[in-house]
Amino acid sequence: MARKGCSSNLFLYYFFSFAQNNVMISTVILKNKPSIIATSTVAGPKEGESRLGKQIDKIFYDDTMGEKTYEKAECEMLTFVIKNVMKNARLKESDVGAILSGDLLNQIISSSFAARKFDVPYIGVYNACSTMAEAYALGAALVDGGYLNNVIAATGSHFSTAERQYRYPLELGAIRPPQSQWTVTGAGAGIISSKRGNYPEITSVTFGRVIDFGVTDANNMGAAMAPAAADTIVRHFRESGRDSDYYDLVITGDLGALGSRIVKKICFEKCVDIDRNHVDCGELIYNIDEEEFQGGSGAGCSAVVFNSYIYKKMLKKEIKRVLFVATGALLSTLSTQQGESIPAVAHAISVEAEG
Repeated sequence: MARKGCSSNLFLYYFFSFAQNNVMISTVILKNKPSIIATSTVAGPKEGESRLGKQIDKIFYDDTMGEKTYEKAECEMLTFVIKNVMKNARLKESDVGAILSGDLLNQIISSSFAARKFDVPYIGVYNACSTMAEAYALGAALVDGGYLNNVIAATGSHFSTAERQYRYPLELGAIRPPQSQWTVTGAGAGIISSKRGNYPEITSVTFGRVIDFGVTDANNMGAAMAPAAADTIVRHFRESGRDSDYYDLVITGDLGALGSRIVKKICFEKCVDIDRNHVDCGELIYNIDEEEFQGGSGAGCSAVVFNSYIYKKMLKKEIKRVLFVATGALLSTLSTQQGESIPAVAHAISVEAEG
């Protein structure tokens, strides 16, 4: 819902922006509305015990997934969801035009190593924890344009691989500060298709800009990503002409409790009120308590929550309109150690199940 007195401000914003030829339209309305015909999710033991555990297709109660390393375990999760989503959609490898996938490891090795097991063209994508929405958005564009009929979008993360790559070695036993989040061990995949039916449809995509508010704390991802999420959300509503009440839910990827408060505040200051319908995947997947601090994070966070709980709600028409905004912090293993601030990005897809 727009704040009182904001309508004239938005009119002036558009009038002067268009007059100066300074508007960047980044929201793409999809004419053919590609369907999400199937999803698949997998997660580790901690996520299996969470409030959403029963919504996830498969739970590994050994976080090595029977592999020798955590990196191999992460690859195994992605292999499972890609294979299982094709099974759920009753498609063969020959029916799939491309796999769009990425992860948090260097050179996105989990996705690349998983893709080598399938006879399907592979497009590696990376935008950190916003990769799920990025893959869905790019896949939807390929299907909407008539270039491919079926595309798999997938991503995942593992607590043990992300923690030692971006923060501290696990053996160090470092104390977690209160602003930190817990990287989700899990993966998710969905198939975007030209097939028509009683499926949720991707009706528009809004590509995010890189936003940097100067946060340097690698443990404070929510604060680093919230400005990027707010920027994408505000631009989506301005460019689409929709009011925030249009959606049943505005879902961010992994801002956690702290980041969620920040994104709602920034949006409100920019005349977009999402307080009523905003939820965050990081807050949904875990009970916010002493151990998880601000909630879940990681590329697997939004992948697991959206492709299980949210998707199933949309299939049942319990939720009909969702703006899914996955958020990503674009730091590297060295950038924060060298004093760089943490830029972030957020991509959004509008998913509707009106039929």
